[in-house]
Amino acid sequence: MKNTILVVGSVALDSVRTIYGRTNRALGGSAVHFSMSASQFSPVKIVGVVGRDFPAPFRRLLQRRNICLKGLQVLPGKTFHWKGRYDRGLKNAVTIATHLNVFEYFKPKLAPRHCECGVLFLANIDPDLQWDVLNQMCGPRLVACDTMNYWITLKKKSLVKLLSKVNLLFVNEEEARQLTKEHNLLRAARIITGLGPQIVVIKRGDSGAMLFYGGEVISLPARPIEKVADPTGAGDTFAGGFIGYLAACPDWRSFRVLKRAMAYGTVLSSFSVEDFSVKRTGRLSKSDINDRYKKYVKSLSID
Repeated sequence: MKNTILVVGSVALDSVRTIYGRTNRALGGSAVHFSMSASQFSPVKIVGVVGRDFPAPFRRLLQRRNICLKGLQVLPGKTFHWKGRYDRGLKNAVTIATHLNVFEYFKPKLAPRHCECGVLFLANIDPDLQWDVLNQMCGPRLVACDTMNYWITLKKKSLVKLLSKVNLLFVNEEEARQLTKEHNLLRAARIITGLGPQIVVIKRGDSGAMLFYGGEVISLPARPIEKVADPTGAGDTFAGGFIGYLAACPDWRSFRVLKRAMAYGTVLSSFSVEDFSVKRTGRLSKSDINDRYKKYVKSLSID
């Protein structure tokens, strides 16, 4: 199971409004967006929680994507529901309402089949829960995590403790600066690697992403998209493409492999924003991904 990914995070119903339309209780959540992307490269197992209102068609969609749901607990009550809207520039999400519902009581307990997964992705949840999950694992060969400004503000001590045990951290620009109190991203990344992670990936939205590893930097631009319908979950989709590709490779520490992982993450996130929820990633084929990847890397001269 060294190539199997365990992702622990939120499974949600999202109601989103942008200038291009709206959704009502569409499939979302960090674990979902990550898994829809990562499963294009490697087997994925989700550990999460939903309510009894979670639609059966959403479950079937995830299962068709080679995503194991045996760790998806169903509790009495309603599924985590987020309501938000984006401004005209589609850069800033405004939260209208957050209903944690059963997610408020999420306490991940791993079954043996989960503990033995070779790759662990700790999606954006409470760092104390992330720590508990990590301690239940049986020595994964790669541990990656995500976080957000909320946890940096409220639980920075717990987050720093977690970072001492992970290989790779995903953050956006604002979070990197908040965590380190350093505006320059190169210096911020150096400070973060000093906390533990060998690799730091800083997501920069429509400006692309930067990876810092062993004193070297990879900086890739975003793939231009004619119409960005909904940016919700784009960062998780990027992480899914990145980690999914790494999980399929014997040596994830190779600089060449990391560069390709960055490119695949960028390509997957470019698909995800073209439609609402997981509508675009849900109908992606491997040939769709490979075609766009080849065109993207050709434009960057990536071999």
